[in-house]
Amino acid sequence: MKIFVPPIKSQGIKTKLAGWIHSNVEGLEYERWVEPFMGTGVVAFNIRPQKALLCDSNPHLIRFYTALKNKEIDSLMVREYLREEGKKLLSSEGQYYYDVRSRFNETGSPLDFLFLSRSCFNGMMRFNKKGGYNVPFCKKPNRFAQALVTKITNQVENISQIIDAGDYTFKNQDFKETLSEMGENDLVYSDPPYIGRHVDYFDSWSEEEEILLKNGLTDAKAKFILSTWLSNKYRTNDYIFSVWKDCSISTKEHFYHVGGKETNRNAVYEALLSNVKLKDSIPNKEMKRRIKSSESQLTTQTVTYKTPEQLTLALEPKTP
Repeated sequence: MKIFVPPIKSQGIKTKLAGWIHSNVEGLEYERWVEPFMGTGVVAFNIRPQKALLCDSNPHLIRFYTALKNKEIDSLMVREYLREEGKKLLSSEGQYYYDVRSRFNETGSPLDFLFLSRSCFNGMMRFNKKGGYNVPFCKKPNRFAQALVTKITNQVENISQIIDAGDYTFKNQDFKETLSEMGENDLVYSDPPYIGRHVDYFDSWSEEEEILLKNGLTDAKAKFILSTWLSNKYRTNDYIFSVWKDCSISTKEHFYHVGGKETNRNAVYEALLSNVKLKDSIPNKEMKRRIKSSESQLTTQTVTYKTPEQLTLALEPKTP
């Protein structure tokens, strides 16, 4: 499967897992795709449902994609903006990044958000207690060279076309509000901050919220799948066998580039938990048995990932 990469970047982005998720939900029937934790939107934009409700507690993500939907931002505007701001960044030897960051924290400009996302340190998305973006510069003054500007411009155009081709609603709200809007004809993809692991997200995540999410998904009577981690070389995510014990589980190995140090960049077993049978899933009890018996935790074949291709869509116009 060819992957469409969104223009916004963040740590933990599911770009390399989007194809796996897509293959597991193929064939499932639903009327609307729902995400309580949209993030960069990479999963929804590659599933490309006809109708979707995409929500996040981070207002800047929602503001950016709403601006694309409403044509307040387009690829030509992004190209010109990044060219001009990139020149200022280069001539200031990188110091201009902090001017943009200060401006963004005052105005919340979607274009400034894109600029910071693509020029901050290590692709992090981190905010202080007052909601201010506080990630430092990546220390590459020539960050917005022509090749990268073209790449980002194409990404904006691709995602804009995907949004135009469907009926997408973007909402800035807490996951509990999204749970209250779900129905039995929805397919819910939930990608909350990974409990028990350090994450950089707009909000923190607790055991209480994990339980609230599980209960809300169950009460909605919708089909759901949830992304989380099963294990790494140090430990296992025990919440899978307590909070999510009645779910089936699909797993694969994945390597996350998170953290500034190489020692923080380790392979983990990713898990998809679901209340429906997926292509690769097995019963929760079977996975628990495998772990106790030191057997393979994989339900999929090991895959060697290639760098995702940058594509340009050629979609047919919407029928009136």
